[in-house]
Formats: sequence, structure tokens, C-alpha cells
Amino acid sequence: MEKNLNKYFKDGKLLMIPKKQTVKLEIFAFFHHLFESDKSYHESEINNIIKEYYADYAIIRRYLVDYKFLNRDEAGIVYKKIER
Repeated sequence: MEKNLNKYFKDGKLLMIPKKQTVKLEIFAFFHHLFESDKSYHESEINNIIKEYYADYAIIRRYLVDYKFLNRDEAGIVYKKIER
């Protein structure tokens, strides 16, 4: 984890989603690195990985899709990491 993100984490948990866009993107990049390339994930798998770091896993999952870190199939069941 980058040094400038440390203030947003305590005991390995994300404290809050920052409002500043550049920092927010760095936080999402942190989560992006938790996923493997060329692997399909079910929504529950995505949730379990995210909730290790942030209780509101659904908002992080949505942001990861909205900001093009993850791709979700049309049914909303299968997710894949988007290479950046």
C-alpha cells in the first residue's frame, strides 16, 4: 500500500472512502490489486474479498465497476478484473 493511503486505513481496514477524486482512485486501485487477472468471480467472492477491508463491500464493488476496475456481466453475477 502506498504511504499516502495509510491515513485512510487502520488495522488493515479502510476507515472511509475519501471525497478527493485522486485519492479515491488510489483506494480503488488498492482493491483492484486484490483480484487476479483472467479469473471469473461470483458476486459473493467479490464481497468476501472486499469486506476484509471495508464493511460496506457493496459500495466498493459498485465503485469498482463504475470506475472500470471490474467488469460485471449483464446478469450481474460474474465479475472480472479489467487490466489497467
